[in-house]
Amino acid sequence: MRNRLVIVFSVIVGLLAPVPVIAHHTGSTLLSETTVTLKGVVKTWLWSNPHCLLTLEVKGADGQVVQWVAEAQAPNSIYPAGYRPNSFKPGDEVTVTVNPVTNGRPYGRIASVVLADGSKLGGEGRGRGAAAQ
Repeated sequence: MRNRLVIVFSVIVGLLAPVPVIAHHTGSTLLSETTVTLKGVVKTWLWSNPHCLLTLEVKGADGQVVQWVAEAQAPNSIYPAGYRPNSFKPGDEVTVTVNPVTNGRPYGRIASVVLADGSKLGGEGRGRGAAAQ
């Protein structure tokens, strides 16, 4: 009887454990068909797993500066699209196109980037192999 309970409990835990991981990576909080283009100044660039993060200071139409966070996938996924650990430095002017989150907060997933010199970094595509635009 005890062995049966242990097996049933193990199966239940095994089935439920992946749910939060899957939910985290669904992208359901993003407006995937909508893009917002942000022109701003780089505050930070975090090249790290599981996601790289670009923080920008963007001046709105009302003159207020809003801090946006633009998320990218892991370094190995965005490297083929031209992203590097030194792609952004604090103070760089950039134009970033993001898929914003559904709740309206200043957060989104990077779709593409244009650097101050006019060079472009590709979007993430669907993981590896996204080409620079």
